Amino acid sequence: MRDILFLAHRVPFPPDRGDKIRSFHILKHLAARARVHLVAFADEAADRDPPPAFRRLLASCTIVPRTKSRARALAEAMASGRPVSLTAFAHPAIAAAVAEHPHAATYVFSGQMAQYIAAPHIMDFVDVDSAKFAAFADAARGPMRWLMRREARLLSTFERDVAARASATAFVSAAEAALFGGPRTVAIENGIDTAYFDPQASFVRFPADDSPLIVFTGQMDYRPNIDAVAAFATQALPAIRRRYPAARFAIVGRAPTATVSALAREDGVLVTGGVDDVRPWLAAADVCVAPLLLARGVQNKVLEAMAMARPVVASAAAAEGIDHGASIHVADDAADAVCAVLADPLAATALGKGARAQVMHRYAWDARLAPLDALLDLDQARAA
Repeated sequence: MRDILFLAHRVPFPPDRGDKIRSFHILKHLAARARVHLVAFADEAADRDPPPAFRRLLASCTIVPRTKSRARALAEAMASGRPVSLTAFAHPAIAAAVAEHPHAATYVFSGQMAQYIAAPHIMDFVDVDSAKFAAFADAARGPMRWLMRREARLLSTFERDVAARASATAFVSAAEAALFGGPRTVAIENGIDTAYFDPQASFVRFPADDSPLIVFTGQMDYRPNIDAVAAFATQALPAIRRRYPAARFAIVGRAPTATVSALAREDGVLVTGGVDDVRPWLAAADVCVAPLLLARGVQNKVLEAMAMARPVVASAAAAEGIDHGASIHVADDAADAVCAVLADPLAATALGKGARAQVMHRYAWDARLAPLDALLDLDQARAA
């Protein structure tokens, strides 16, 4: 079997947020076909010692706590002329761990980790991060606008340099791959665990409630999610409640910032914080929303809601990377779209059933990740 060095900016476990869902399933796919050596950062104390079942997937595992402050990373970036995205993830222990596997094929997950590999076999940028920072700059003011523009410019140069040296450059969607361009650029799309995210699966269910429930799920210290729920709670929800006074908006996700927590003071808004299982919230939702103004790649929150057969209202930005057919309601006027779904329960049910059928047909993980085998010569390695 082939040896693969897998670098990740976060430990790919537990798969409880978008990037970790993708990295976990890719690592699991590779581990079934090769000896995988994981080198990754841990954001939290709990991530430093993954459970035995996860470690058994791996030939070796090196996890380094990421403790560098944002202020220090910014100071290092200013002094060195490098992007903050790189200085924030620069650590000698990671470099030392990488050096222990000089002959392994390399899968680099996220641009932050590309600084450790001269010529990756697969460079998985996931999204075009430089474009994300450029969008942040457009919305920022004063010194923050300058900083975001600097980050976008330096990161774009770095991304192009890495891609020129990589055997293949991967992105999460065809749209992101086309935005980046290049002769060795491929789309490796996200999938969804349709056995777990199944409305008929066994999980705790909430008591029936006649008041309309609108649900948003996501990591709630991530700026695009923060901006989305803030706008929905303060602008769309009041318009919805004028037609449906009992309507509630549940913001479901870990690490809510002070801005998100404060939204609970708005009429009809519930901020749950982290939950052990998101499925009860999805199952109880009359409609799931993804009103993101800025979105890159494939939104797992949308795929999960689709798999749970829920009607989904998503902005054009949130829907862009998903081959949804006509199985979700794409609209940038979230209030009108949500009211239209709530007004026709039969059509909403049909929309949800169509969404699950589309996910079952299009987004199984094995099918989405199959191109990796050829890119890393894993079929030949297994045959040998």
